[in-house]
Amino acid sequence: MKILAVSDLHGDIKPIITYLTDNKVDLIIIAGDITHFGPPELGEDLLNEISSFEIPVMVIPGNCDPRSIHTNIDNSRAINIHARNVVIKNIGICGFGGSNPTPFDTPLEFEEVQIYDEAKRAIEGIKDEKITLFITHAPPYNTKTDLLPSGVHVGSTSLRKIIEDVQPTLNICGHIHEASGTDKIGKTTIVNPGELSQGYACLIQIRDDSTREKIETEIIKL
Repeated sequence: MKILAVSDLHGDIKPIITYLTDNKVDLIIIAGDITHFGPPELGEDLLNEISSFEIPVMVIPGNCDPRSIHTNIDNSRAINIHARNVVIKNIGICGFGGSNPTPFDTPLEFEEVQIYDEAKRAIEGIKDEKITLFITHAPPYNTKTDLLPSGVHVGSTSLRKIIEDVQPTLNICGHIHEASGTDKIGKTTIVNPGELSQGYACLIQIRDDSTREKIETEIIKL
């Protein structure tokens, strides 16, 4: 399976539309910030445009999306995996959108205790699958993927705790535009693709007979 993972669209989907016109993937994952503070109807329109390529799209909202966007995601052709899980073949996928609290009081922020309770419940439903993809907008705390240029780590402590305990195969996150890259927490690979509105994405290759060693990730410029 070939997966295109993106985050932080902020209302600009031109890079992904251009890429999908010339390239084939099996699944698209969007890790939040579909819009730049709305409107929620724009999120629905953008997701429908991406879904027009007849490729399954799984999505969570980001902290810069309005709280009401859940309804618009559910009304679109994409699949909302916020606090939900799905299984495709032997691949379990779950998600948690929004972010831990920020200094900016953005629309979709959650206290750490709520993140832990709801994200843990979602991942528990897929933890026994051979491959597990944990899709979060916020990155886990104290990794290369949550590091600001100032040297401060701003990720979620709850997401880190869940990853430490459950050890999903991959955590695909976003939120911190400057922290595009990969890291590891135990056996879990953490990937922050970077900002799609600047053309960044991640290609994930999963072989049919996948083990952890047969999963490849590559951050690309579309």
